[in-house]
Amino acid sequence: MDVIVAVPGAEPFSARGSGARGQVGVVVVHGFTANPTGTRPLGMRLAAAGYSVEVPLLPGHGTSARDLARTRYSDWRMTVANAVATLARGCEQVVIVGHSMGGSIALDLAGSGEHRFAGVVTINSLVLDRVELLARLAPVLQHVVPFVPRDAAGMPTDDLAKPGVDESAYAWVSAKAAQSYIAELPRIRDGLASVTCPALVVTSPEDHTVDPANGDAIAEGLARAARVERFATARSFHVPLLDYDAEVLEARIEAFIADVTGT
Repeated sequence: MDVIVAVPGAEPFSARGSGARGQVGVVVVHGFTANPTGTRPLGMRLAAAGYSVEVPLLPGHGTSARDLARTRYSDWRMTVANAVATLARGCEQVVIVGHSMGGSIALDLAGSGEHRFAGVVTINSLVLDRVELLARLAPVLQHVVPFVPRDAAGMPTDDLAKPGVDESAYAWVSAKAAQSYIAELPRIRDGLASVTCPALVVTSPEDHTVDPANGDAIAEGLARAARVERFATARSFHVPLLDYDAEVLEARIEAFIADVTGT
């Protein structure tokens, strides 16, 4: 069934590889209020390299903020889990990559034990509790103010150093949808200790959406991971996959996947 989108470029992406790399599946997950505009370029590069790839569009994304308001974290997590399961049925190994909330979901699944991953990559992902006033008031505000401007919610529009790039994320944020994500952070954070696969933690030192301290918290929390590698996208802000560091980051992720899967 075709996925309906209203935002140009928000369509999901899927590709099946061949040979040894075709037996490696990679799921690339976008963030909250975003869509595959920011994750498809990496997915296409990995597909061109021979890997089997799924770049899902999370429910409530790619259409309107009103659609987002009807979805919750459990819906987004299930969509990613289904993408993982789809690849796992035809691949010998699966790696999961996530940007922002997509990385939170990746860590959540990796720590749950529901799936066995060859590796996990997080890019400017959130695990620490939000400290902004609106975030702290969200449990109450979600029942009073259905939508807030993304800038007021601590999510600057197009948080990129490179000018003229449009992430195509929503301008408004659903308070209830956001709260469903915020409420899961303590559980996701606790689950880091259960992640055993190799991990690559990517952080932008100048990120105006997710505090870079989250990268340190993730790395420290992955105490049982086979290994933890760090990579800094020093020239980029929150969305390095569309920013100045896009090419070098894509290359770093591809090298990590090749290493942990032996391909």
